[in-house]
Amino acid sequence: MFFSLRSRLMAVFSVLLLLPFATLAYILSEEATKTIKSSIEASTSQTIEQFASHVGTLLTQVEDAGNQVVSSRVTQDWLTVHLNSDSTIQERVLTKQRLREYFSSYAVNNSSGISISAFTEDAGGVWTQDRTYKNSEWFQDFINESNRWTTAHKDVDQSDEFMRARSINSFLFPLVQLQSLRNMGFIKVNYPTTLLRNAIEKIHVGKTGKVVLLTHEGNSVLDQNLSEDRAMLGKGLQEIDSRFDGDASGVFPMEAKGETYLLFFRKLPAQNWTIIGSVPEIELYEKITHIRQTMLVVSVMLLIVAILTAFWLSAGITKPLSVMGRAMRHVERGEFHQALHVMPKVGQGHSEVNYVTRVFEQMTHRLRYLIETEFETNLRRKNAEYKALLLQINPHFYNNTLEIISGLAAMKREDLVMDTTEALGKMMRYSLNLGSDLVRVAEEMAYIRDYLFILHLRHEERLQIAIEEDPAAAHFLIAKFIIQPLVENAVKYSLEKDGIAQITLRTKLQEDKLLISVKDNGIGMSPELVRNLMEEIQTGDPVAILSTEGQSIGLRNVLSRCRLNYGKQFHLELYSKQNEGTELNLILPLIRS
Repeated sequence: MFFSLRSRLMAVFSVLLLLPFATLAYILSEEATKTIKSSIEASTSQTIEQFASHVGTLLTQVEDAGNQVVSSRVTQDWLTVHLNSDSTIQERVLTKQRLREYFSSYAVNNSSGISISAFTEDAGGVWTQDRTYKNSEWFQDFINESNRWTTAHKDVDQSDEFMRARSINSFLFPLVQLQSLRNMGFIKVNYPTTLLRNAIEKIHVGKTGKVVLLTHEGNSVLDQNLSEDRAMLGKGLQEIDSRFDGDASGVFPMEAKGETYLLFFRKLPAQNWTIIGSVPEIELYEKITHIRQTMLVVSVMLLIVAILTAFWLSAGITKPLSVMGRAMRHVERGEFHQALHVMPKVGQGHSEVNYVTRVFEQMTHRLRYLIETEFETNLRRKNAEYKALLLQINPHFYNNTLEIISGLAAMKREDLVMDTTEALGKMMRYSLNLGSDLVRVAEEMAYIRDYLFILHLRHEERLQIAIEEDPAAAHFLIAKFIIQPLVENAVKYSLEKDGIAQITLRTKLQEDKLLISVKDNGIGMSPELVRNLMEEIQTGDPVAILSTEGQSIGLRNVLSRCRLNYGKQFHLELYSKQNEGTELNLILPLIRS
């Protein structure tokens, strides 16, 4: 039957295992995906940014070279002689030779392989006097579009054959005679295309992705092969212009070639160039897919193992417990003889379940005697255990506090280390003082402040505490440790709900009563739980409260102690709504110190 213990155990185990595993697998998968995606995108963007920085450094050096050459005395002397119609041929040849030597010397001494040419309207290039440059694409772009930065090309106007054969990019700088401010032509500062192409080709994005440097029209600046990707890159440039007009860099997905690509870009506004990296999204996030599949397989395997284990455990527990349950029904009705008649049928093995049944048999023999003669003693013993429980500091709280102190010490926050250690020490001294069950409100609030100080170090901005302490209430006596469990519960269940705990703690003299109020923004209580708590207070049965396990035991603990200490003078006001919060008011009689 479904209502049998075995069926219910299997159902509960299945739900408790399936939901956490499924939730954990989903959360871990999503978080891992977000983290790895962010890491991959940040790493790729950083690599492209480093290349952009390299380009900027080189092109700044090229611009500086153009400024330096134009303003040099050798160049200006050559321009002066060139402009002077009375200058002799010997003067023209001499100044031109000096200019060539200056250009050659600059190229030899420059580690980046920069070379320089000069072009005038009437004489052509300084090295070859060739005027065919006027038909070149780079010159037409300079004249028609004012593009001073050229794409990769070859130039015959170089000092030697090696330079004429290599692919270069150039920066065009107006050639101005500074005295007359007359424009005579332009300086062409050349740098090897390989300086940038070798660097950009070392950037790897996924397995097949690549990075290119494009002009605004979509042409390759470094003569890279764009045949397969030209359409996609052109579409990407249009997307960048329309969507990222004000952004210098970014990343976005785009559909191309029947799949989704990720495009990373970095603009170089001074040159009107754009660095674009493209890679298939599935390829870039291949590691994420593998991790998600692995997590799914592991989760399913763990779930199967857990369910099989639960089945085995339930089978080993339910059979002897069924026999024990029949015996308990007899005990419940006071039929001890019938119960003892059933108990011998239970196996005599050494498992924990059989041990429990044998102990229950022994307890059955003594139960009537204990009920009749030791009820009062049992109550006192329960009360003693109860007090001992209150005097214990949660080991998790100890551990968390020591971790906080360790972290503060690692950050060299000696001031906070001292404050935290002092707060923990005062809490321990307060806890170990067994002299009286009653303490002044001021002492209990001092203990709470130390407790909240340590909690705030742990939760930081997620913990917002407001304390409204009535000075007139400070010297009255209350039962020790009745505030801390309430504050602990308020913080715990508030953090569970929204991740931010907003707690209000008040002490106030109210007519001839002392009010202690704790209000939170937590998950609240169900109406049934509120009703049960109020009924337990009204009946005043401490045994019923003490025997409850796992359901608001900290709150019941406090309420039971208040009932034992104050009797009918203790009143409780409890206002709670699920998912909104709880306000709990303890109304106590005034006890003067």
